[in-house]
Amino acid sequence: MAKSISTYPNTDPRSGFCSANSTFYSKRKPIPLPANQSLDVTTFISSRAHHGEVAFIDAASGRSLTFAELWRAVDAVSTSLSSDFGIRKGHVILLLTPNSIYFPIVCLAVMSLGAIITTTNPLNTAREIAKQIADSKPSLAFTVPQLLPKLADSNLPIVLLGGGAPSSSKLRIITTIEEMMRREPSASRVRERVNQDDTATLLYSSGTTGASKGVVSSHKNLIAMVQTVVSRFKLEDGKQTFICTVPMFHIYGLVAFATGLIASGSTVVILSKFEMDEMLMAIQKFSATYLPLVPPILVALVNHADSIKRKYDLSSLHTVLSGGAPLSKEVIEGFTDKYPGVGVLQGYGLTESTGIGASTDSQEESSRYGTAGLLSPSMEAKIVNPETGAPLPVNRTGELWLRGPSIMKGYFSNEEATASTLDSQGWLRTGDLCYIDEDGFIFVVDRLKELIKYKGYQVPPAELEALLLTHPQIDDSAVIPFPDKEAGQIPMAYVVRKKGSTITESQVMDFIAQQVNCNKSLIRFKCFATLYFINNISIYRWLHTREFEEWRSWHPSQRIPPARYSERI
Repeated sequence: MAKSISTYPNTDPRSGFCSANSTFYSKRKPIPLPANQSLDVTTFISSRAHHGEVAFIDAASGRSLTFAELWRAVDAVSTSLSSDFGIRKGHVILLLTPNSIYFPIVCLAVMSLGAIITTTNPLNTAREIAKQIADSKPSLAFTVPQLLPKLADSNLPIVLLGGGAPSSSKLRIITTIEEMMRREPSASRVRERVNQDDTATLLYSSGTTGASKGVVSSHKNLIAMVQTVVSRFKLEDGKQTFICTVPMFHIYGLVAFATGLIASGSTVVILSKFEMDEMLMAIQKFSATYLPLVPPILVALVNHADSIKRKYDLSSLHTVLSGGAPLSKEVIEGFTDKYPGVGVLQGYGLTESTGIGASTDSQEESSRYGTAGLLSPSMEAKIVNPETGAPLPVNRTGELWLRGPSIMKGYFSNEEATASTLDSQGWLRTGDLCYIDEDGFIFVVDRLKELIKYKGYQVPPAELEALLLTHPQIDDSAVIPFPDKEAGQIPMAYVVRKKGSTITESQVMDFIAQQVNCNKSLIRFKCFATLYFINNISIYRWLHTREFEEWRSWHPSQRIPPARYSERI
């Protein structure tokens, strides 16, 4: 049974910090978790009472699934999986598809059997998917016709999601989802007991460090996140309609939009892919109330607000949900000015935390600019010195550790990675450098593994990026560590000039030196060894990919990627 913050002695009710054990406790009301351990997440969701009518709508076609139709389809597909294809508890099922109305049916049916769903990004290459298949060893795959070539060499039995299949002797297409949905549920099918601690999902993530690994999440993890989502949005207060712009193969898309939100009777409108006009049209057509976004899309809504409001009726919208990076004061105030009456909520989480770990749940909380929010219900945190392992108090920066009912079981078949990320007491090392202020708000400073380590000194790239952005002629920036034989690492910066600016590299260098001259010892590694001007900071996303790391490992003496990479800028 989760406890409220008041039950912990020596705990500051303002920050949630307990001086006795150096732990921060959530200030939010604890989530109720079912006492019955013999419970799967599908049964938990389906048993919740609500007054909803329509569960899912396909935005493109307008096709909808009522709750009655949804649960009838889930029951039919689970019967077919069990009776026709011998799927049992513990078997892994691969789901390779863009967002679709079939996605939740497959997930809920698979998990109801105690089988394990593993999803993969449709944009992954056949080689990347083959690697995941080799690791997770699925018994069967669901996919769409256009993605069949990516499974051509897998020899997996395949269930087709809509449409016809191309002729190929290499493909083992055993049925279609439509045929499975026509199956009469069987009362005599094999039903194995599923416990909350059993594995429900196996989603692949790069983890808090290193290469992609299978994140093992239990039914209890998912149930806890369903309860968190429902309580966060106060969904029991009335009917709500969400636009699903996030990929359902991602943990947040799967737990919230493919499964969790329907526990409250909410309607989810599914976009198969993100297109700005399609999203805005869906808000208008289906009177959506909630809209999840990433920061660049929210910025685009601000920059083009006048033309958007002339073309679309967004009057039904009352909340946007942003994740991926904290929003600045200027962006939040700009949005609320352009869209009065629409609140902005933010969230922070990892695949390893089964989605949300912290969030802002009101406009007042979001006005604490730059924050990732307060700890989620029933979540605990520590801020730990990454060098010494010592726990830190309020307003001290260190690695964020999380513990709670939604924290993963571990990494699949990878004891070493699990041991380096989860300690014996259940604490998840997030790899994020954070601090928690006197009111319990979490602020993410940087990624631990991205710290620039110059001759023993450590500085977050975000700190240098923030300094660059204070210059009136700089529009955007990205800073990365780059190997150096003498120093270990040196800062390398990419800068976007504001329109019309002719600022030079030396002027930027001088500006940064002036900003840090209050501490002479810092100038040596807070001034850039290399700086490049670019037109678009989208390269920043590439600078943290495996491809760039591979290129950098083979070209340690070069300061800038060659032309074939620079074309991406």
